[in-house]
Amino acid sequence: MEGIPPIVSQAPPPLLLVVSGPSGAGKDSVLARLAEKGLALRRVPTVTTRPPRPEERDGVDYRFLTEEEYDRLLAGGGLLEHAQVYGLRYGVPKGPIREALAHGEDVVMRVDVQGAATLRRLIPEAVLVFLAPASLEELEERLQRRRTEDDAVLRRRLETARREMEQQSLFDYVVINADGRLEKAVERLAAIIEDEKRRPGRRVPVIP
Repeated sequence: MEGIPPIVSQAPPPLLLVVSGPSGAGKDSVLARLAEKGLALRRVPTVTTRPPRPEERDGVDYRFLTEEEYDRLLAGGGLLEHAQVYGLRYGVPKGPIREALAHGEDVVMRVDVQGAATLRRLIPEAVLVFLAPASLEELEERLQRRRTEDDAVLRRRLETARREMEQQSLFDYVVINADGRLEKAVERLAAIIEDEKRRPGRRVPVIP
């Protein structure tokens, strides 16, 4: 009808997804499978001073920095949050997140539980997902199969995991990634992303 303006459909605000959980919960496997399924998520890797494991790729799994490079980024205010874990330094870079959100891209970050708690306070609009093993016994078996740590480090990781499992209430969602059920965990996370993108009243995340 004449005089009635056309309805203009606006794209929903970009999503900032934070995936966390204990070491060995399968965060990398779940996010890699999400990418294989074609979900358009811009993954912003954490920066770290630890050396890469054999299967890890710089700029994909992490950005591997020297101590000097990390110091410059930190001193320049380039880290959203940062922490020292087992004597190694980790941080979330601001620049790539701001750039992606400014272009309307959905962003996903993988951080530890301590980092997720900080991001909850700094960016209330972020959606936090806790990825958990079916049990601590299953997690211990995974870490032993990985064989990337000695016994002392393995014990510290398991003790940390016990404390982290107690922090699930800080998160918006909990996804169980049981052995042999990777696809189920991926499908659950994909459904969470779809639901959040459709949620009325969601605002664009603001990076401080």
